[in-house]
Amino acid sequence: MKKYFSVGETAKAVHTTSETLRHYDRIGLVKPSKKDEWTNYRYYTEQDIVRLNTVRALQLMDLSLQEIKKVLAYDDLEKIVDFLAQAEKKADEKMEALRYSKSKIQLAKADYESKLHKREHLSGTVLKEVPERVILLSDTLEAPTLDNLWNYLSHFYDKVTPALKDQFSFEDLAGIYTENGVTRLFAVCTRYVNIAGLKVLPKGNYLCAHCTEENRKNVLHELISKAKTEHGVDPAFTVQLIVVSGILQWNYEVQVFLGGDKAEP
Repeated sequence: MKKYFSVGETAKAVHTTSETLRHYDRIGLVKPSKKDEWTNYRYYTEQDIVRLNTVRALQLMDLSLQEIKKVLAYDDLEKIVDFLAQAEKKADEKMEALRYSKSKIQLAKADYESKLHKREHLSGTVLKEVPERVILLSDTLEAPTLDNLWNYLSHFYDKVTPALKDQFSFEDLAGIYTENGVTRLFAVCTRYVNIAGLKVLPKGNYLCAHCTEENRKNVLHELISKAKTEHGVDPAFTVQLIVVSGILQWNYEVQVFLGGDKAEP
């Protein structure tokens, strides 16, 4: 005697919903082996469950329900073998794409973990001693945008002639440098040779504060004013480091130089 399963039991067995099974019945993809003529309740057998699991497997190969219905109706072994060969090829391509996506996700995760560990939480204004930094200024970029922050360092590698590219490397960091009213984005060099656009930010004390895009101008103005009134320094330049705060969001750490020589060309 055959064992029958209700719609709910069958849906649970094949990890789908009762409404999906009713839809399959309506379109003739998988019909229940038994339907009560009085209540119209559907009942499925183990063979029906095998067919439903086959449908689910074929859906994972990105086949439409109409294509699946056609495949399940094949009675030609040659056609079945040809179909399975194509399905295997598709599965291999999908797995390769997933492996590539996973590698990109792992790189992004490692990058954000690194940024999280490096992030400092500044409250108010603080005085920091910062080591000497060598930066490469952009010729064209003046303000950060989603477009120019994406693959940011490629812009600076493009500034370097092909013969010298192997002699340059940069920190995974973006910043804004302002001097004499001129503002440019920059990258911090970890390896370099002397070319046009390099600038040395001297070691020394910097007045620092975190801010958002909305209050950045006010915070910068306050730091410059504080440098003048409390430290007797008229800053020769300012630096604004771009601090990643989300996948598509960033804040700033404003740095105003107080002590040491002026930034060298």
